[in-house]
Amino acid sequence: MADLRHSIRAGFLPLLDSTILVLAREMGFAADEGIDLQLVKETSWANIRDRLTVGHFDMAHMLAPMPIAANLGLNPISKPMIAPMALGLGGNAVTVSNSLFVAMTKQGFSGGVNATSAGQALARVVRATPSHRLKFGVVHPHSGHNYELRYWLAASGIAPDVDVEIVVVPPPLLPDALRAGAIDGFCVGEPWNSVAVEREAGRIVTVKAEIWKSSPEKVLGMTREWADANDEALSAMLRALHAAANWAGDTKNSARIADILSEPRYLGRPAALILRGLTGNLKLGPDRETQVPAFFVPHANAATFPWQSHALWYYSQMVRWGQVEKTAEHAKAASETYRPDIYRRVLAPLGAKVPGANSKIEGSLKSAAAVGASSSGLTLGPDGFFDGKIFDPDHVDDYILGQSRGNSPTK
Repeated sequence: MADLRHSIRAGFLPLLDSTILVLAREMGFAADEGIDLQLVKETSWANIRDRLTVGHFDMAHMLAPMPIAANLGLNPISKPMIAPMALGLGGNAVTVSNSLFVAMTKQGFSGGVNATSAGQALARVVRATPSHRLKFGVVHPHSGHNYELRYWLAASGIAPDVDVEIVVVPPPLLPDALRAGAIDGFCVGEPWNSVAVEREAGRIVTVKAEIWKSSPEKVLGMTREWADANDEALSAMLRALHAAANWAGDTKNSARIADILSEPRYLGRPAALILRGLTGNLKLGPDRETQVPAFFVPHANAATFPWQSHALWYYSQMVRWGQVEKTAEHAKAASETYRPDIYRRVLAPLGAKVPGANSKIEGSLKSAAAVGASSSGLTLGPDGFFDGKIFDPDHVDDYILGQSRGNSPTK
Protein backbone atom coordinates (compact mmCIF):
# COMPACT_ATOMS: atom_id res chain seq x y z
CA MET A 1 0.00 0.00 0.00
CA ALA A 2 1.28 3.46 -0.92
CA ASP A 3 2.72 5.65 1.82
CA LEU A 4 0.44 8.70 1.66
CA ARG A 5 2.69 11.43 3.04
CA HIS A 6 0.72 14.38 1.66
CA SER A 7 -2.94 15.24 2.07
CA ILE A 8 -4.20 17.57 -0.66
CA ARG A 9 -7.74 18.92 -0.95
CA ALA A 10 -8.59 20.26 -4.41
CA GLY A 11 -11.74 21.89 -5.75
CA PHE A 12 -13.07 21.35 -9.26
CA LEU A 13 -16.08 22.00 -11.45
CA PRO A 14 -17.83 19.27 -13.46
CA LEU A 15 -16.11 19.91 -16.77
CA LEU A 16 -14.17 17.84 -19.28
CA ASP A 17 -11.01 19.84 -18.56
CA SER A 18 -10.92 18.51 -14.99
CA THR A 19 -9.84 15.22 -16.60
CA ILE A 20 -6.23 14.98 -15.48
CA LEU A 21 -7.07 16.06 -11.93
CA VAL A 22 -9.72 13.32 -11.73
CA LEU A 23 -7.40 10.74 -13.29
CA ALA A 24 -4.62 11.59 -10.83
CA ARG A 25 -6.91 10.28 -8.11
CA GLU A 26 -8.83 7.54 -9.91
CA MET A 27 -5.90 5.92 -11.73
CA GLY A 28 -3.60 6.04 -8.70
CA PHE A 29 -1.06 8.56 -10.03
CA ALA A 30 -1.50 10.75 -6.95
CA ALA A 31 -1.22 7.80 -4.57
CA ASP A 32 1.95 6.67 -6.38
CA GLU A 33 3.44 10.04 -5.42
CA GLY A 34 2.38 9.66 -1.79
CA ILE A 35 -0.67 11.95 -2.10
CA ASP A 36 -4.04 11.41 -0.50
CA LEU A 37 -5.94 13.51 -3.06
CA GLN A 38 -9.39 14.62 -2.00
CA LEU A 39 -11.49 16.14 -4.78
CA VAL A 40 -14.42 18.43 -3.95
CA LYS A 41 -16.99 19.22 -6.65
CA GLU A 42 -18.21 22.81 -6.64
CA THR A 43 -21.08 24.56 -8.42
CA SER A 44 -19.53 27.85 -9.55
CA TRP A 45 -16.19 29.48 -10.28
CA ALA A 46 -16.86 32.13 -7.65
CA ASN A 47 -17.05 29.36 -5.05
CA ILE A 48 -13.77 27.87 -6.30
CA ARG A 49 -12.08 31.28 -6.14
CA ASP A 50 -13.34 32.18 -2.67
CA ARG A 51 -12.85 28.76 -1.06
CA LEU A 52 -9.27 28.62 -2.33
CA THR A 53 -8.63 32.13 -1.00
CA VAL A 54 -9.91 31.35 2.51
CA GLY A 55 -8.07 28.02 2.75
CA HIS A 56 -10.85 25.48 2.21
CA PHE A 57 -8.83 24.09 -0.70
CA ASP A 58 -5.07 23.60 -1.07
CA MET A 59 -5.33 23.95 -4.85
CA ALA A 60 -8.00 23.94 -7.52
CA HIS A 61 -8.99 23.39 -11.10
CA MET A 62 -9.22 27.08 -12.10
CA LEU A 63 -10.09 29.29 -15.00
CA ALA A 64 -6.76 30.27 -16.55
CA PRO A 65 -7.25 34.04 -16.00
CA MET A 66 -8.55 33.65 -12.43
CA PRO A 67 -5.23 33.58 -10.53
CA ILE A 68 -4.11 36.51 -12.68
CA ALA A 69 -7.20 38.45 -11.63
CA ALA A 70 -6.38 37.69 -7.99
CA ASN A 71 -2.89 39.13 -8.39
CA LEU A 72 -4.29 42.23 -10.08
CA GLY A 73 -6.65 42.89 -7.17
CA LEU A 74 -9.81 42.22 -9.17
CA ASN A 75 -11.44 39.82 -6.70
CA PRO A 76 -13.67 40.71 -3.73
CA ILE A 77 -11.18 38.90 -1.48
CA SER A 78 -7.72 38.03 -2.71
CA LYS A 79 -4.43 36.40 -1.82
CA PRO A 80 -1.43 36.21 -4.14
CA MET A 81 -1.81 33.13 -6.36
CA ILE A 82 0.29 31.12 -8.77
CA ALA A 83 -0.37 28.67 -11.59
CA PRO A 84 2.55 26.23 -11.97
CA MET A 85 0.74 24.00 -14.47
CA ALA A 86 -1.95 24.15 -17.13
CA LEU A 87 -4.58 21.42 -17.29
CA GLY A 88 -4.82 21.14 -21.06
CA LEU A 89 -5.73 23.11 -24.18
CA GLY A 90 -9.14 23.88 -25.69
CA GLY A 91 -12.39 22.16 -24.75
CA ASN A 92 -14.89 25.03 -25.16
CA ALA A 93 -17.61 25.72 -27.72
CA VAL A 94 -20.19 28.37 -28.55
CA THR A 95 -23.78 27.15 -28.60
CA VAL A 96 -26.80 29.19 -29.73
CA SER A 97 -30.54 28.72 -29.40
CA ASN A 98 -32.42 26.95 -32.17
CA SER A 99 -34.13 30.18 -33.17
CA LEU A 100 -30.84 32.07 -33.38
CA PHE A 101 -29.33 29.23 -35.40
CA VAL A 102 -32.23 29.49 -37.88
CA ALA A 103 -31.68 33.24 -38.10
CA MET A 104 -27.97 32.66 -38.78
CA THR A 105 -28.74 30.17 -41.56
CA LYS A 106 -31.01 32.77 -43.18
CA GLN A 107 -27.98 35.07 -43.14
CA GLY A 108 -25.78 32.58 -44.99
CA PHE A 109 -24.44 30.26 -42.26
CA SER A 110 -24.36 26.68 -43.50
CA GLY A 111 -23.50 25.07 -40.19
CA GLY A 112 -20.24 23.51 -39.05
CA VAL A 113 -17.81 25.18 -36.67
CA ASN A 114 -15.92 27.67 -38.84
CA ALA A 115 -15.46 30.74 -36.64
CA THR A 116 -15.33 33.19 -39.56
CA SER A 117 -18.53 32.09 -41.31
CA ALA A 118 -20.41 31.73 -38.01
CA GLY A 119 -19.27 35.17 -36.84
CA GLN A 120 -20.16 36.86 -40.12
CA ALA A 121 -23.66 35.35 -40.09
CA LEU A 122 -24.17 36.34 -36.47
CA ALA A 123 -23.10 39.90 -37.27
CA ARG A 124 -25.68 40.06 -40.05
CA VAL A 125 -28.37 38.85 -37.62
CA VAL A 126 -27.37 41.55 -35.13
CA ARG A 127 -27.54 44.26 -37.78
CA ALA A 128 -30.87 42.97 -39.12
CA THR A 129 -32.55 42.96 -35.70
CA PRO A 130 -31.31 46.05 -33.83
CA SER A 131 -34.40 46.12 -31.61
CA HIS A 132 -33.51 42.72 -30.12
CA ARG A 133 -30.24 42.76 -28.18
CA LEU A 134 -28.96 39.19 -28.02
CA LYS A 135 -27.81 37.88 -24.65
CA PHE A 136 -24.86 35.47 -24.30
CA GLY A 137 -23.81 33.57 -21.19
CA VAL A 138 -20.25 33.02 -19.97
CA VAL A 139 -19.11 31.30 -16.80
CA HIS A 140 -17.21 34.14 -15.09
CA PRO A 141 -15.98 37.67 -15.92
CA HIS A 142 -12.35 36.50 -15.58
CA SER A 143 -12.62 33.45 -17.81
CA GLY A 144 -11.21 32.31 -21.10
CA HIS A 145 -14.84 31.92 -22.20
CA ASN A 146 -15.53 35.62 -21.69
CA TYR A 147 -12.38 36.73 -23.48
CA GLU A 148 -12.59 34.29 -26.41
CA LEU A 149 -16.30 35.06 -26.93
CA ARG A 150 -15.58 38.79 -26.90
CA TYR A 151 -12.59 38.35 -29.21
CA TRP A 152 -14.69 36.34 -31.68
CA LEU A 153 -17.58 38.80 -31.57
CA ALA A 154 -15.36 41.87 -31.94
CA ALA A 155 -13.35 40.36 -34.79
CA SER A 156 -16.66 39.58 -36.52
CA GLY A 157 -17.80 43.21 -36.26
CA ILE A 158 -20.04 42.84 -33.20
CA ALA A 159 -19.37 45.15 -30.25
CA PRO A 160 -19.69 43.29 -26.93
CA ASP A 161 -21.66 45.25 -24.30
CA VAL A 162 -23.13 47.42 -27.06
CA ASP A 163 -24.57 45.15 -29.76
CA VAL A 164 -25.03 42.20 -27.41
CA GLU A 165 -25.24 41.62 -23.66
CA ILE A 166 -22.92 39.20 -21.85
CA VAL A 167 -24.04 37.71 -18.52
CA VAL A 168 -22.50 35.26 -16.05
CA VAL A 169 -24.12 31.84 -15.46
CA PRO A 170 -22.47 28.78 -13.80
CA PRO A 171 -21.56 26.07 -16.38
CA PRO A 172 -24.13 23.40 -15.38
CA LEU A 173 -26.99 25.93 -15.60
CA LEU A 174 -26.25 27.21 -19.10
CA PRO A 175 -28.18 24.52 -21.03
CA ASP A 176 -31.26 25.15 -18.88
CA ALA A 177 -30.89 28.92 -19.29
CA LEU A 178 -30.78 28.46 -23.06
CA ARG A 179 -33.79 26.14 -23.12
CA ALA A 180 -35.75 28.56 -20.92
CA GLY A 181 -35.05 31.44 -23.30
CA ALA A 182 -33.14 33.41 -20.65
CA ILE A 183 -30.13 33.65 -23.00
CA ASP A 184 -29.64 33.34 -26.76
CA GLY A 185 -26.29 31.56 -26.64
CA PHE A 186 -23.31 30.74 -24.47
CA CYS A 187 -19.64 29.87 -24.40
CA VAL A 188 -18.77 27.00 -22.05
CA GLY A 189 -16.60 23.91 -21.74
CA GLU A 190 -17.78 20.42 -22.46
CA PRO A 191 -19.94 18.54 -21.67
CA TRP A 192 -22.43 21.40 -21.33
CA ASN A 193 -22.57 22.24 -25.04
CA SER A 194 -23.34 18.61 -25.80
CA VAL A 195 -25.94 18.57 -23.01
CA ALA A 196 -27.73 21.49 -24.69
CA VAL A 197 -27.60 19.73 -28.05
CA GLU A 198 -28.87 16.48 -26.54
CA ARG A 199 -31.81 18.32 -24.95
CA GLU A 200 -32.49 19.96 -28.34
CA ALA A 201 -32.10 23.36 -26.68
CA GLY A 202 -29.52 24.65 -29.16
CA ARG A 203 -26.76 23.99 -31.65
CA ILE A 204 -22.98 24.34 -31.55
CA VAL A 205 -21.76 26.94 -34.07
CA THR A 206 -18.03 27.24 -33.33
CA VAL A 207 -15.38 26.02 -30.91
CA LYS A 208 -12.38 27.37 -29.01
CA ALA A 209 -10.06 25.33 -31.23
CA GLU A 210 -11.33 27.39 -34.19
CA ILE A 211 -11.19 30.80 -32.48
CA TRP A 212 -7.67 30.26 -31.10
CA LYS A 213 -5.97 26.96 -31.90
CA SER A 214 -3.90 25.35 -29.12
CA SER A 215 -5.15 27.90 -26.62
CA PRO A 216 -5.16 27.67 -22.81
CA GLU A 217 -8.26 27.01 -20.74
CA LYS A 218 -7.78 25.82 -17.13
CA VAL A 219 -4.80 25.80 -14.78
CA LEU A 220 -3.83 24.30 -11.47
CA GLY A 221 -4.15 27.27 -9.14
CA MET A 222 -3.11 27.81 -5.53
CA THR A 223 -2.09 30.57 -3.17
CA ARG A 224 1.57 31.52 -3.26
CA GLU A 225 1.62 31.04 0.50
CA TRP A 226 0.57 27.38 0.24
CA ALA A 227 3.03 26.69 -2.58
CA ASP A 228 5.94 28.22 -0.65
CA ALA A 229 5.12 26.20 2.47
CA ASN A 230 4.49 22.88 0.69
CA ASP A 231 7.12 22.51 -2.00
CA GLU A 232 7.43 18.74 -1.62
CA ALA A 233 3.67 18.19 -1.85
CA LEU A 234 3.40 20.55 -4.82
CA SER A 235 6.22 18.77 -6.66
CA ALA A 236 4.56 15.42 -6.02
CA MET A 237 1.27 16.75 -7.36
CA LEU A 238 2.87 18.07 -10.54
CA ARG A 239 4.47 14.68 -11.14
CA ALA A 240 1.11 12.96 -10.60
CA LEU A 241 -0.69 15.30 -12.98
CA HIS A 242 2.04 14.89 -15.58
CA ALA A 243 1.57 11.11 -15.45
CA ALA A 244 -2.21 11.55 -15.65
CA ALA A 245 -1.90 13.85 -18.67
CA ASN A 246 0.38 11.39 -20.42
CA TRP A 247 -2.16 8.60 -19.81
CA ALA A 248 -5.06 10.79 -20.93
CA GLY A 249 -3.21 11.68 -24.12
CA ASP A 250 -3.36 8.07 -25.32
CA THR A 251 -6.58 7.80 -27.33
CA LYS A 252 -6.87 4.10 -26.39
CA ASN A 253 -7.87 5.31 -22.93
CA SER A 254 -10.65 7.68 -24.02
CA ALA A 255 -13.52 5.27 -23.38
CA ARG A 256 -12.21 4.49 -19.90
CA ILE A 257 -11.81 8.20 -19.13
CA ALA A 258 -15.40 8.86 -20.24
CA ASP A 259 -16.63 6.11 -17.93
CA ILE A 260 -14.75 7.59 -14.96
CA LEU A 261 -15.94 11.13 -15.64
CA SER A 262 -19.54 9.96 -16.03
CA GLU A 263 -19.74 9.04 -12.34
CA PRO A 264 -22.09 11.31 -10.32
CA ARG A 265 -19.25 12.59 -8.14
CA TYR A 266 -17.54 13.97 -11.25
CA LEU A 267 -19.46 15.10 -14.35
CA GLY A 268 -22.53 12.95 -13.81
CA ARG A 269 -23.38 12.73 -17.51
CA PRO A 270 -23.54 9.72 -19.87
CA ALA A 271 -20.15 8.40 -20.94
CA ALA A 272 -21.17 8.48 -24.61
CA LEU A 273 -21.91 12.21 -24.35
CA ILE A 274 -18.60 12.92 -22.55
CA LEU A 275 -16.74 10.94 -25.19
CA ARG A 276 -17.71 13.52 -27.81
CA GLY A 277 -15.45 16.14 -26.27
CA LEU A 278 -12.65 13.67 -25.58
CA THR A 279 -12.51 12.53 -29.20
CA GLY A 280 -13.54 15.80 -30.87
CA ASN A 281 -16.37 13.97 -32.65
CA LEU A 282 -19.00 16.57 -31.84
CA LYS A 283 -22.70 16.39 -32.46
CA LEU A 284 -23.52 19.96 -33.49
CA GLY A 285 -27.28 19.43 -33.65
CA PRO A 286 -29.78 16.62 -34.21
CA ASP A 287 -28.81 16.28 -37.87
CA ARG A 288 -25.08 17.01 -37.99
CA GLU A 289 -21.81 15.74 -36.58
CA THR A 290 -18.26 16.88 -37.28
CA GLN A 291 -14.73 15.95 -36.29
CA VAL A 292 -12.84 18.81 -34.66
CA PRO A 293 -9.07 18.16 -34.62
CA ALA A 294 -7.46 18.95 -31.27
CA PHE A 295 -10.77 19.97 -29.69
CA PHE A 296 -9.41 19.13 -26.23
CA VAL A 297 -5.70 18.38 -25.75
CA PRO A 298 -4.60 17.04 -22.35
CA HIS A 299 -0.96 16.27 -23.11
CA ALA A 300 0.43 16.87 -26.62
CA ASN A 301 1.97 20.17 -27.79
CA ALA A 302 3.14 21.17 -24.30
CA ALA A 303 -0.53 21.27 -23.24
CA THR A 304 0.28 21.48 -19.53
CA PHE A 305 3.08 24.05 -19.75
CA PRO A 306 2.16 27.40 -18.12
CA TRP A 307 3.23 29.79 -20.87
CA GLN A 308 3.69 33.33 -19.61
CA SER A 309 2.61 34.56 -23.06
CA HIS A 310 -0.80 33.02 -22.32
CA ALA A 311 -0.96 34.98 -19.08
CA LEU A 312 -0.04 38.20 -20.87
CA TRP A 313 -2.68 37.66 -23.56
CA TYR A 314 -5.31 37.33 -20.84
CA TYR A 315 -3.97 40.52 -19.25
CA SER A 316 -4.31 42.28 -22.61
CA GLN A 317 -7.96 41.30 -22.73
CA MET A 318 -8.56 42.47 -19.17
CA VAL A 319 -7.25 45.85 -20.24
CA ARG A 320 -9.22 45.79 -23.49
CA TRP A 321 -12.53 45.25 -21.72
CA GLY A 322 -11.92 47.76 -18.97
CA GLN A 323 -11.26 45.37 -16.10
CA VAL A 324 -7.80 46.67 -15.23
CA GLU A 325 -5.56 49.61 -16.03
CA LYS A 326 -2.64 49.17 -18.41
CA THR A 327 0.58 49.53 -16.43
CA ALA A 328 4.01 47.91 -16.47
CA GLU A 329 3.38 46.68 -12.92
CA HIS A 330 0.15 44.97 -13.93
CA ALA A 331 1.80 43.29 -16.91
CA LYS A 332 4.60 42.01 -14.69
CA ALA A 333 2.15 40.72 -12.06
CA ALA A 334 0.14 38.91 -14.74
CA SER A 335 3.18 37.31 -16.35
CA GLU A 336 4.67 36.17 -13.05
CA THR A 337 1.42 34.48 -11.98
CA TYR A 338 2.29 31.60 -14.30
CA ARG A 339 5.32 29.68 -13.04
CA PRO A 340 7.13 27.76 -15.79
CA ASP A 341 10.21 27.74 -13.53
CA ILE A 342 8.46 25.43 -11.06
CA TYR A 343 7.09 23.24 -13.85
CA ARG A 344 10.53 22.93 -15.45
CA ARG A 345 12.34 22.26 -12.16
CA VAL A 346 9.96 19.43 -11.22
CA LEU A 347 9.31 17.74 -14.56
CA ALA A 348 12.47 18.19 -16.62
CA PRO A 349 14.39 15.65 -14.45
CA LEU A 350 11.73 13.08 -15.39
CA GLY A 351 12.63 13.42 -19.05
CA ALA A 352 9.47 15.39 -19.82
CA LYS A 353 9.55 17.44 -23.03
CA VAL A 354 9.69 20.91 -21.53
CA PRO A 355 10.13 24.17 -23.50
CA GLY A 356 13.32 26.07 -22.77
CA ALA A 357 11.55 29.44 -23.06
CA ASN A 358 8.79 30.87 -20.88
CA SER A 359 6.88 32.67 -23.66
CA LYS A 360 6.19 32.36 -27.35
CA ILE A 361 4.55 34.41 -30.06
CA GLU A 362 0.87 33.46 -30.06
CA GLY A 363 -0.86 33.06 -33.38
CA SER A 364 2.30 32.37 -35.36
CA LEU A 365 4.04 29.05 -34.89
CA LYS A 366 7.75 29.76 -34.93
CA SER A 367 10.43 27.12 -35.13
CA ALA A 368 10.90 24.85 -32.16
CA ALA A 369 14.27 26.44 -31.57
CA ALA A 370 12.63 29.85 -31.19
CA VAL A 371 10.97 28.71 -27.98
CA GLY A 372 13.73 26.42 -26.82
CA ALA A 373 11.83 23.31 -27.84
CA SER A 374 14.22 21.65 -30.27
CA SER A 375 16.64 20.31 -27.69
CA SER A 376 13.87 18.38 -25.94
CA GLY A 377 12.29 17.07 -29.14
CA LEU A 378 9.12 19.02 -28.33
CA THR A 379 6.56 19.69 -31.06
CA LEU A 380 4.25 22.71 -30.72
CA GLY A 381 1.11 23.81 -32.51
CA PRO A 382 -0.72 24.21 -34.73
CA ASP A 383 -1.34 27.65 -33.29
CA GLY A 384 -3.33 30.62 -34.53
CA PHE A 385 -6.19 33.09 -34.04
CA PHE A 386 -9.04 32.73 -36.53
CA ASP A 387 -8.64 36.30 -37.80
CA GLY A 388 -4.93 35.88 -38.53
CA LYS A 389 -3.73 38.31 -35.88
CA ILE A 390 -0.50 37.89 -33.91
CA PHE A 391 0.23 38.42 -30.24
CA ASP A 392 3.88 39.10 -29.42
CA PRO A 393 4.41 39.06 -25.63
CA ASP A 394 7.42 41.34 -26.06
CA HIS A 395 5.13 44.07 -27.42
CA VAL A 396 2.09 43.86 -25.15
CA ASP A 397 1.51 47.62 -25.04
CA ASP A 398 1.45 47.89 -28.83
CA TYR A 399 -1.03 45.01 -29.02
CA ILE A 400 -3.28 46.62 -26.44
CA LEU A 401 -3.19 49.97 -28.23
CA GLY A 402 -4.18 48.22 -31.47
CA GLN A 403 -7.34 46.83 -29.94
CA SER A 404 -10.76 48.39 -29.74
CA ARG A 405 -14.02 47.25 -28.17
CA GLY A 406 -15.62 46.71 -31.55
CA ASN A 407 -12.81 45.34 -33.68
CA SER A 408 -10.03 42.81 -33.48
CA PRO A 409 -6.43 44.03 -32.98
CA THR A 410 -4.93 45.64 -36.06
CA LYS A 411 -2.01 43.91 -37.74
